[in-house]
Amino acid sequence: MKKLVNGAVPPSVVLVSPGAERSAAERSDAKRSLAPGETKTMPDPEVVVRAQRRQYTAEYKKRILAEADSAKEPGAVGAMLRREGLYSSHLTHWRQQRDLALAPQRRGPKPKHDPLSEQVRKLELQNGQLTQRLARAELIIDVQKKVSLLLGIPMAPTDSGGSNL
Repeated sequence: MKKLVNGAVPPSVVLVSPGAERSAAERSDAKRSLAPGETKTMPDPEVVVRAQRRQYTAEYKKRILAEADSAKEPGAVGAMLRREGLYSSHLTHWRQQRDLALAPQRRGPKPKHDPLSEQVRKLELQNGQLTQRLARAELIIDVQKKVSLLLGIPMAPTDSGGSNL
């Protein structure tokens, strides 16, 4: 049984305009939405693919600090910061750097290799070896003393107080 639409039987044939009889590829073609003579360009995305940290040279920092320090009017520093796209924390950090002669500091973890650590390690190894040799020499001397006492060999007098000058 057929449904009645507004009291009439719907037509079994749908009339289609000639432009609507396009294939799927033709319908999805982007050129059809352009006016004649126009070329399609890729849109400029608003979000940068990967943000980069801004880096400022020492000269730029000095110039901005001089400008901020010479500002006399109220709001002049804020206007300068807005114009340059900076924050007040930049000024604070740069003033601290200026006090330390604008020495750039390396970011990230400190290097694990200390240049003096190799020398300290060698000296500690040498100290340990010399301590062992001293212990062996003292042991040998003690044995020699005991042997000389057993055999009755007189030992040369040792100078325990200092030198005989």
